[in-house]
Amino acid sequence: MHGQPNLVTDAANDGDTAELLVLQRCCWVAEAIANGTLDIPPLHETHDEVREWVRSWTVLTVRDGPRLVAAVRGRLVGGTWEIGRLMVAPDLAGQGIGRELLAHIERLAPTDTATFELFTGARSTRNINLYERAGYRMLDSSSAVPPGHIVGAIVLRKSAST
Repeated sequence: MHGQPNLVTDAANDGDTAELLVLQRCCWVAEAIANGTLDIPPLHETHDEVREWVRSWTVLTVRDGPRLVAAVRGRLVGGTWEIGRLMVAPDLAGQGIGRELLAHIERLAPTDTATFELFTGARSTRNINLYERAGYRMLDSSSAVPPGHIVGAIVLRKSAST
């Protein structure tokens, strides 16, 4: 990664699933606290569920030597590149890794992508700030919560042509 010379970004594989499960639980505890709920899918996913999305999404991992320190996933649904599970180890948060990883997964979107879309908790201010700085805008919060997302999740979207 650009600002972190020892970090290596690569495509995830089945061998990464156990570490992805641990990293996402570490990362989403703070989200659960900020949003006042433990009903957050990343805190409850099984190893098999993580393995399934590693196989069915485009998933990037970031390592500092042998340590998994960040990850993100993306997939095309219709004309929308859905981005999810953007996670950075808590001790490395705020160093630009998430910003660079978000830009990287956007670059991997197929050419027929019209929009980028992601979800976060309504009280996840650090995440919202990151996404807004990257050009995302919140959609109307009165929309129904999509399946697999918590009540209070917000949708952020931006055009893929920007």
